[in-house]
Amino acid sequence: MQQRYDAIIVGAGMAGIYAVYHLRKLGLSIKLFEAGSSVGGTWYWNRYPGARVDIESMEYSYAFSDELQQEWQWSERYAGQAELSRYFEFVTDRFDLRRDMQFNTRVSSARFDEDTAEWIVHTSDGASHRARYCVMTTGLLSAPNKPEIPGLESFKGPVYHTGLWPKEKVDFSGQRVGVIGTGSSAVQAIPLIAAEARHLTVFQRTPGYAVPLRNHPMPAEYQHKVKANYAEWRHKERYESFGGWVSVHYEPVPLMTQMALDVSDEERRALYEDRWQSGGLALYNVYPDVYVNREANDTLAEFVREKIRARVNDPATAALLTPNFPILMKRLIADTNYYETYNRDNVSLVDISKQAIETITPNGVKANGQEYECDSLVLATGYDAMTGALTRMDITGRGGVKLTDHWAQRARTYLGMMCAGFPNFFIIDAVGSPSVVFQPIFVSEEQLNWVGECIQHLDANQQRTIEARAEAEDAWGEECERALQATLFPTTNSWYVGANIEGKSHKGLIYLGGMAEYRRWFHEETARGYPGFVLTSGVREGAAA
Repeated sequence: MQQRYDAIIVGAGMAGIYAVYHLRKLGLSIKLFEAGSSVGGTWYWNRYPGARVDIESMEYSYAFSDELQQEWQWSERYAGQAELSRYFEFVTDRFDLRRDMQFNTRVSSARFDEDTAEWIVHTSDGASHRARYCVMTTGLLSAPNKPEIPGLESFKGPVYHTGLWPKEKVDFSGQRVGVIGTGSSAVQAIPLIAAEARHLTVFQRTPGYAVPLRNHPMPAEYQHKVKANYAEWRHKERYESFGGWVSVHYEPVPLMTQMALDVSDEERRALYEDRWQSGGLALYNVYPDVYVNREANDTLAEFVREKIRARVNDPATAALLTPNFPILMKRLIADTNYYETYNRDNVSLVDISKQAIETITPNGVKANGQEYECDSLVLATGYDAMTGALTRMDITGRGGVKLTDHWAQRARTYLGMMCAGFPNFFIIDAVGSPSVVFQPIFVSEEQLNWVGECIQHLDANQQRTIEARAEAEDAWGEECERALQATLFPTTNSWYVGANIEGKSHKGLIYLGGMAEYRRWFHEETARGYPGFVLTSGVREGAAA
């Protein structure tokens, strides 16, 4: 017999945890399904060496409960994977959320039943369930991208993906290790693997901009200071920052009001140096014109290039590690001794920018006509970001239309939350939203609050379903494209624009109009009675409710 719920939630990451909390408070019967054995999402699966958040712990946390903010004590400025896992476990147990969660259960398919206006959800344990609403909290970075490299299956040693790391410790002592990729995960893992391995060979297609993280134990006086003023701090994060974080030298950063090209070279360099010394992602909070003007961007990019060259002893290696594209258009990477790792005698860098890896052999990697022998391989090849977690499920809306078909040309959503032909199907913290460039916990809280208001509106007005209008999807796609093209982001191939997945369209993937403007969009939808959506009042005539 199928169990019925008001809402089924998919994924127990940061958004899924809050979805259970918030929707339960609204009085809904809910069930969350999670493929892993516990909560945490990205921080459950990403256990690779050095996995750590790059937004300050005091900020990378929930804001929905002041009691929670006061109770939890962070041990480091930037929490590592283990501490983040403990935090999400604590939140789950603190609010007794686990009783509405089912772990070790993957959702295999979800189909909208037009007769009953319900979603039928099938899970990996062979069961099926019904719910009026589907809330997809499957995450921004949760579908690992396994590269199609010839011969990969022939490799006789272990192969690890940073996004699917084993729970048990991996010991690289005495091994020849190959790491493919130099994105954020690789930059965090490489220094620690190099310290263990007999030899480490890094295969790099495109270098990134990495800046010092400068992590350290959390000062008790700083934690007390923030907790005493959390309301003001959160307001600055949400309304006065580029990405939802404001800390520089432990002081809030004011809104970016000056332009890089309007100040003297000395003043500009002093600001860059201040941000560099602060550590983490502080360089995102500089001058606004670095995002839209190549000349302004070059002032920051060259500043960081100089820093990279100063950290690497060998000029030829430094040149390979120095990017030549605009800075901040790919994710800025916060590192701990990454560049210094290439000064070690047991580390080699292989450039595969002009010619891709030829093949994986049973004993290693063949690139540029040479075989590099390896005992283990680490694939730090990222994710099918924003869409992959959903397109890898079998999701069917009205008229038997598959989500993969609906998104065949581009990712079509309205407000990054709903799709035409997929009633009562909510997407959180993923495609079409600002979550790529804004603190994802904040985005998920605000989106889920909107979902709750929407459900209450339906109930108060005896409405059964809500879905985006096709013309609203088109308009949102154009709005996303307009905001994207106003920046330098399209000049760089990155996962922000789907460039790491062959054939993936960049249109509609991300919204770069800013969190304030995004917030205005969905609040106006509510205030105007949801004009961008179709609301219906019942099920098919003659069908059982």
